[in-house]
Amino acid sequence: MKFFKEFLKERFYPILWGILAIIVCLLVFWLHGIKGEALVYSILLCFALGIIVLTLDFVRELRRHQARLRSILTASYERTDLLDEYGVAATDYADLVQALWKRIEETEERQFLERSEAKDYYTTWVHQIKTPLAVMQMLVKSEDTEQNRALAAELFRTEQYVDMALGYIRLGEDASDLAVRECDLDELIRASVRRYAPQFIAKKLSFSYEPNKVKVVTDDKWFTFLLEQLLSNAIKYTYEGGVTIMLTDDAKVIVRDTGIGISPEDVPRIFEKGFTGFNGRTGTDGGTNGGRATGLGLYLCRKIAHKLNVGLSVESEIGKGTAFTVDMEKKEIVAE
Repeated sequence: MKFFKEFLKERFYPILWGILAIIVCLLVFWLHGIKGEALVYSILLCFALGIIVLTLDFVRELRRHQARLRSILTASYERTDLLDEYGVAATDYADLVQALWKRIEETEERQFLERSEAKDYYTTWVHQIKTPLAVMQMLVKSEDTEQNRALAAELFRTEQYVDMALGYIRLGEDASDLAVRECDLDELIRASVRRYAPQFIAKKLSFSYEPNKVKVVTDDKWFTFLLEQLLSNAIKYTYEGGVTIMLTDDAKVIVRDTGIGISPEDVPRIFEKGFTGFNGRTGTDGGTNGGRATGLGLYLCRKIAHKLNVGLSVESEIGKGTAFTVDMEKKEIVAE
């Protein structure tokens, strides 16, 4: 109906001209004393011919409209003669659209190549930087001193940022990066906890884990990355008490801490890219990076949860702590 109204609107002047022409003919017939039957026949004949011509024009324009819609839906443009019959101006517009579309395709191809080169460079850099980091870890562990323990903690944080950078790069890849298989969640959780054990000791935090023999089909590498980001976040914002991990029968992994919590106004936005919230802006992260929180950790968690098709939710209360829940059987990201 909308298209039909637009069609009549575009044909307003030709229709008006036809009506005026009929009126003129009737006036001429009347002035020459032509019988009334001839006038009626003339009116009916002109009206019928006008309806036929208008219908044929409408059908032709409707086909052109559908062809243009197909071009839009397929996100492509091929030069056709759909506009040529409208005259020189319409043909020029068609050529202009084709030229613009070609320029867009060339720009997209150039940007794709630039992104591919940048990704290759940063991926290579991340892998290369791990070698000197490993050597430094060996050096600081060669002698157990307070200074070396502090250096080891900072090196561990650096490795976290390197892993975060690599994860950020890989998240842009397609599903071919996934290696889905049956995994024992208990084994994956224990491996992550062992890696973070020195951080619990350094901050004198307690740790509790309630194991459960639960197996799910997922990508162990990406799930481990997600879990370790949540662990890192829990340790960062907890100064007293500790962290608890619970694995339920229905494949929910709950990471709960007794930290400073998240302000209610920040909770709905914690999964946004670059959002640091009040804690990140004021530097209350217990580390040496002051207020320079990146706001990427939980954003990556959300992206990974989407990639794995799992649920990710958070509950928090200022001064009492925060609990993140990874639901391996639910496909939803929520902040409560």
